[in-house]
Order: sequence, then C-alpha cells, then structure tokens
Amino acid sequence: MIRVVLDTNIIVSALLQPLGPPAEVFLMVLASKVQLCLSGSIFTEYEEVIRRPRFRRTEETVVATLEAIRAKAYWVRPSELVRACSDPDDDIFLECCQASGAAYLITGNVRDFPLYWLSTEVVTPRRFLEIVAAKLAV
Repeated sequence: MIRVVLDTNIIVSALLQPLGPPAEVFLMVLASKVQLCLSGSIFTEYEEVIRRPRFRRTEETVVATLEAIRAKAYWVRPSELVRACSDPDDDIFLECCQASGAAYLITGNVRDFPLYWLSTEVVTPRRFLEIVAAKLAV
C-alpha cells in the first residue's frame, strides 16, 4: 500500500471543499486505499487548525474527522530532527516521511518543501491522483 503524509492544508481543504482533489485524497485514506502516516506533532497541528473558528466546522465534524484520522493512521515517532523547509513549522512533515518511509508528501504548498526528501516525493493532490491513476492503468 502506498504510504503518504498529508500536509494540514489537505485536511482543511477536504473539509471545506468536499469535491476537490484534496477531498479525493482524504477519501482514499478513509477507504484504506492509501496508508496515512502520522506523528503526534502532525495530529496536534491537524486538531489545532481544524478547530479554528474561521473554518466554521461543527464540533461533531471536528471530532469525527479526528477520530477517523486517528483510526486510519500508521503512527510513527520520528527520532531525527529535520531542518529543510522554508517554514520550520513544516519540518514535522518531513520528519514523519523519514520515520515512516512514506512515498509521498501531499501538500497544496509544494514551494514550501524540497521536491524530494530521501525517498519521499513532494506532490500536489492533483499530481498524486495522476500518479495513482497511472499505476492503476498498468
């Protein structure tokens, strides 16, 4: 199964626009078509961000989303600090990729990350869907 790490913007976008590529990727996680890799730091960020009042998500939606993520995730505890992103707050995603051996880091902000981190490719949701479609067509 393909292992992925999702940037927080993918979760937020999936909740705000249920028909776009980020939502399609998130549904793949929920359907166990890809394996979401997660660390405690990332989960904490997901929770903090999706609870922000400006996103206007009900408590039920927030709780259900977090429970689904918690249940579907392959949890890792990164053991090495990474300093490679233009925003140091994003380094937690590369740390998780490194600890989990994730094939892809999916983000709406590819410019904030290196194109590759070890064996992980940084891609947009649309690009990830194209890659998966091409693999299924073979």
